[in-house]
Amino acid sequence: MANIIDGKQISAAIRAEIKEETLAFEKENGIRPGLAVIIVGEDPASQVYVRNKRRACDEVGFYSEAYELPASTTQEELNALVDKLNADPAIHGILCQLPLPKHLDENEVILRIDPKKDVDAFHPANVGRIMIGDYSFLPCTPAGVMALLQRSGIDVTGKECVVVGRSNIVGKPQAMLLLHANGTVTICHSRTKNLAEVCRRADILIAAIGKADFFTADMVKEGAVVIDVGMNRRADGKLTGDVDFASVAPKASYITPVPGGVGPMTITMLMKNTLTAAKDSVR
Repeated sequence: MANIIDGKQISAAIRAEIKEETLAFEKENGIRPGLAVIIVGEDPASQVYVRNKRRACDEVGFYSEAYELPASTTQEELNALVDKLNADPAIHGILCQLPLPKHLDENEVILRIDPKKDVDAFHPANVGRIMIGDYSFLPCTPAGVMALLQRSGIDVTGKECVVVGRSNIVGKPQAMLLLHANGTVTICHSRTKNLAEVCRRADILIAAIGKADFFTADMVKEGAVVIDVGMNRRADGKLTGDVDFASVAPKASYITPVPGGVGPMTITMLMKNTLTAAKDSVR
């Protein structure tokens, strides 16, 4: 049976470190890291996520602001708010919760956020820096995956790493981070031929396609490390990942559960990015 990678426990340890660093930074510089979160519309999942971010800020000692805007908000109004936060010295990180209502242009908002305050690391300037390995921020979920591997004592160097999923938020940056860690990386997607065969080559398999229980035991090599980024809801309302945990866990050497694996790490890495932004503001 696989070793379970406990995202809650690792996340709690990292948050304790961030809290300690925050206290030292505030004492030395008289500056409290500040995060602003923008949500447009009334998506229940987004609202829960925003509440969790506020709690995380309180836990690590950050200042936080939340802007809950109506779904009728115009592009001009949203742009004006981003401009105001860009200019606010008390705010070091700006996060606009996606997806936005269809009449709003997500790319315009991403481009408008100051790259130095882009704690989601979605701005093309930050994406480019990740490509060349000279970055301040990392996208929160891929950064969380790398922290889970590192803190579990899993060395990526020389390993066959297969990332299934090519989104700008997870798949692509995840592949780059594994490459920076000296992994040999294959990116798979919906048009990959012989997907199961490719997955079976993986020493480290990253599942990030958003299909419940898609990855089964016959797609996993004996002793592989399996990281499940998926977060899906079954018909009975229970959360499940992209990996069929019951069949894969006996075959893997390490595996992340859903919930309680990658999920808790995402907001923790957002806290880490915000602290980095605050530190960069005084350099």
